[in-house]
Amino acid sequence: MTTTQDQTAPYTISAELPVSPDEAFALVTEPERLRRWKTVSATVDLRAGGSYRFTVLPGHIAAGTYREVEPGRRLVFGWGWEGSDDLPPDASTVTLTIEPTESGSLVTLVHEGLDAEQAVSHAAGWTHYFERLDRLATTGDAGLDDWGAAPDPIDPVIASEAALAALQPVLRGLTSADRQKPSPCADFNGHQLAEHLMSSIADVGGMAGATVTRPEQGSLEHQVSVMADQAITGWRARGLEGAVRLPNGFEFPAATAASILAIELMLHGWDLAQTSGQRMVVSEPLADYVRSLAEDVVPAGRGRSFADEAAPLPDADALDRLAAYAGRVPLAG
Repeated sequence: MTTTQDQTAPYTISAELPVSPDEAFALVTEPERLRRWKTVSATVDLRAGGSYRFTVLPGHIAAGTYREVEPGRRLVFGWGWEGSDDLPPDASTVTLTIEPTESGSLVTLVHEGLDAEQAVSHAAGWTHYFERLDRLATTGDAGLDDWGAAPDPIDPVIASEAALAALQPVLRGLTSADRQKPSPCADFNGHQLAEHLMSSIADVGGMAGATVTRPEQGSLEHQVSVMADQAITGWRARGLEGAVRLPNGFEFPAATAASILAIELMLHGWDLAQTSGQRMVVSEPLADYVRSLAEDVVPAGRGRSFADEAAPLPDADALDRLAAYAGRVPLAG
């Protein structure tokens, strides 16, 4: 991987990937692939004049418009950040070119329109993410993005994005055999638990006035990611002030209602990891924060949604302790 930069020239970075140009183009444009190295969530309208929106890290959303699209060869798009006065969406320009090589593809990114300070911060970001892109293309797994593992600042919406990022590898690791396996939720097998999770995402998004639609196609990871992004976007637009009215007419503090999404994503991620023999990796600060949210939700649901608090195992980490607080007991074996 090579980079060039000074205070007046555009920032440039290149990586040679052991994949075809068409596959390299897919890695930088398709949401399911983008989520493996660069984003938590991604919406893409891949055409000249179409828009994109990337949750790069929890609480940090890049957005802009595609200006040129040449499949397998070239991509030009505006770049900026939602909520930024210094670099709003479409305020700078990114050009990606893909050239065939003997061993695969050379992907080159040029970022123009940045001031000196922006160039420094974006150089660090592109270096980080091109390393992850290279790792994904080379090994098939870029791993969790540690940059987003413990968001600061944090609120229930940002926590939901971080919980989704931790859940996604678990969803990718599920197999068809896991559908019928028992889960820590006694009423659900693996398949039923996944269906329940998607229903919960839709319900919590609906509290914010969002329309949460399940994709008709794609993997479980894709369906959950798209639905969670719709719900999170709805809550970010609504805000956490005031109260929301439930279908039964009961009013609920908005911040508490929004926190249910982070709790559901994290706890059911732990459940699905137990079901499939995986380990869900969550930072201690994030698990502790979601535990603080759960303390406003779980007690009222004991006997219905949550069992009595269980004793955590001696070697329990922060996520295991959260699960125990919610009445979860690890599966034997």
